[in-house]
Amino acid sequence: MKKVILIICFTLVTFTAAFAQRFGYVDSDYILRHMPEYASAQKQLSAQSDQWQKEVDAHFQEVDRLYKAYTADLVLMTPDMKKRREAEVVDKEKQAKDFQKQKFGPDGELTTKSSAIMKPIQDRVAKAIQAVAEADNLDFIFDKNGEVIMLFANPRYDKSAEVITKLGLKPGIFAK
Repeated sequence: MKKVILIICFTLVTFTAAFAQRFGYVDSDYILRHMPEYASAQKQLSAQSDQWQKEVDAHFQEVDRLYKAYTADLVLMTPDMKKRREAEVVDKEKQAKDFQKQKFGPDGELTTKSSAIMKPIQDRVAKAIQAVAEADNLDFIFDKNGEVIMLFANPRYDKSAEVITKLGLKPGIFAK
């Protein structure tokens, strides 16, 4: 009989501990829509993007113009002239693609500028989320938009060091 009572008590304590973790979520789009600096940053990035897109379009229009001129003059050209004009068209197209990649590529200027402009806004939101989590004694906060993203986690639930130890590695080699 004592074993049954002990098992029931242990089970209740375990379930209570499992449900003691407190969760919350935020809607980051809703938060950002209420921040004037976010709207301003979006406008600034959009204006810069539009300007660069016009420049990219102008480069490709030049390539198109050169190609049309080349095809129109094709019957009148010598083989040497054909090679030179083809090389000119290919070179202009390569320049246009390189310019487009420089501005809009994964490591392009738009990405870099976006990161620089948005980082202070994101940091401010993150600090506010952490303050709310600590004030409400929440252990985890998730963002309900897009993929599930953990925005705040109470460090006492971080089991990374234990996993590293379990893998036979030494924690503390790489700082977080």
